[in-house]
Amino acid sequence: MKNKVMLLVLIILGFAFAKLPTSPLPDGFVYVQEVIPDLDVELRYLTDHNFVGKPIEGYRANTLILTKDAAEALGKVQEALRDQNFCLKVYDGYRPQRAVNHFVTWAKDLGDTLNKHAFYPEVEKQFLFSEGYIASKSGHSRGSTIDLTVTDGNTGEPLDMGGAYDFFGEQSWLSYGHLTEAQQNNRQILQSVMQAHNFRNYPKEWWHFTLRWEPFPNTYFDFLVE
Repeated sequence: MKNKVMLLVLIILGFAFAKLPTSPLPDGFVYVQEVIPDLDVELRYLTDHNFVGKPIEGYRANTLILTKDAAEALGKVQEALRDQNFCLKVYDGYRPQRAVNHFVTWAKDLGDTLNKHAFYPEVEKQFLFSEGYIASKSGHSRGSTIDLTVTDGNTGEPLDMGGAYDFFGEQSWLSYGHLTEAQQNNRQILQSVMQAHNFRNYPKEWWHFTLRWEPFPNTYFDFLVE
């Protein structure tokens, strides 16, 4: 009898601590860490370390989601970098439309400049739309756009790209000319490996890439990142 009671207790505890299943993803999407287990993921919009200064709507977990096509291509990028003793670090992938809406609402509030000094010191907030830094629609919501950098394979530290992620200004542009030779080389490492695996860059953001021939070119999704 005692053994049966203990067994029942263990079963109950097992259910209590079991991981609750997450909502199923739409067809064609995957959890990228299941495809690339060693991928370093730091979703900035889950935290307050971003240009808004607070967690963004729609982000509930540090879970990278992409279309299956984009994830498989990214796996080839990671493999190519491993051969050079580099790795990828990802800051954002699929982004719900509600998160984009959060950005738009924030951008219209000209009095909220909490993180201006760190992310857009030389751009007035009212010009973030016209200069291409904020938009009402984002390729991220189609599921095949990704923000990322390259890290040192030994230390895990990001390479010096001559500008921080999500910095709104000329030093983020590919055409920016005031970089050291090392910074230029680091940017070229990222550009070359991404282009080799069919990702194209947004010229005003060295970290921003979209898969060519993406599977949902006209669909903007709004399911949660969880």
